[in-house]
Amino acid sequence: MHYNWDWEIIFCTSETEFLWLFAKNDCLQSYFYWIVTGFGWTIAVACASWVIAITVGSIVGVARTLDNRLLRGIASTYVELFRNIPLLVQMFLWFFVVPELLPQDAGTWVKRELPLPEFWTAVVCLGLYHAARVAEYLRAGMGSIPQGQTYAGYAIGLTQLQLYRYILLPVSYRIIVPPLTSDFMGIFKNSSVALTIGVLELTAQTRQIMEYTFNGFEAFTAATVLYLLVTFTVVTVMRVVERKVHIPGTITLEEK
Repeated sequence: MHYNWDWEIIFCTSETEFLWLFAKNDCLQSYFYWIVTGFGWTIAVACASWVIAITVGSIVGVARTLDNRLLRGIASTYVELFRNIPLLVQMFLWFFVVPELLPQDAGTWVKRELPLPEFWTAVVCLGLYHAARVAEYLRAGMGSIPQGQTYAGYAIGLTQLQLYRYILLPVSYRIIVPPLTSDFMGIFKNSSVALTIGVLELTAQTRQIMEYTFNGFEAFTAATVLYLLVTFTVVTVMRVVERKVHIPGTITLEEK
């Protein structure tokens, strides 16, 4: 079967009825606009999720290294729970099940009054899912720090809080820049799962274009280029960061 390539379809005007509100602006009706808005939602979901992932992951990662067995156990349970349940299942649980488990008023607010519930559900789900991975990176980073630095910190009179604040965490974050870079790229790719609960991010918009035009190769090629652009940008920025903050002897840098 011969496939008719038509790259101009991306810039064609959509004739779908639900876009009649934008009739005064042809630009807003083009499939290119769908891709741009989808890309915007992908960026928004990924960046908001990453804030949650770094914040919660740092707290859980620190808890995993404390002497308190209760806190260590809670943190370990969190990591194992979120790492071993598929992301798609978690997305459905957060969107369809969790609101039903909340008190009636809270559940009603989440389902009916919360602005953009699909977006916020995706952000929370992705953020908590990747937080478990960040926690493990941070725990491993602190575990790689020689014990002598901990003993030296206590020897000069630092409390445990000061030890984490001034020695363990700053050094650990600098060590784990490479895995954090990989995870940051992963959160952009995993944001595509949000289409299953109605978030019109890049992959969802691309699928819609394919359904309306039957030109799937062109639409998904455009989406692939945008994903590659994000990946290249993240890698480039994080490579510069890695070179600026690396600790000699802990990270091997490629010579350019």
